[in-house]
Amino acid sequence: MPIYEFHCKNCDKDFEELVFSQNETPNCPHCHSQNTEKLISRPCRNRKSGGQGADIPSMGTTSSGGGCSGCSGGSCSTCGH
Repeated sequence: MPIYEFHCKNCDKDFEELVFSQNETPNCPHCHSQNTEKLISRPCRNRKSGGQGADIPSMGTTSSGGGCSGCSGGSCSTCGH
């Protein structure tokens, strides 16, 4: 059950939603419109840091403006973005 990013064409807001099927398109939580589309996100890539062996997510960007694909650029404990 992955979390996908969606965009509402009605109110122009992006949101994340846990979906049970790849074909499922949820209603917008802001305006409740059914006119939403799934966004293509770049996955977060892990890399090793300075020999300490800790995995640190790279700070890639998503289609919604920043952060890793797991947080969409909003207060994420994984990437700190």
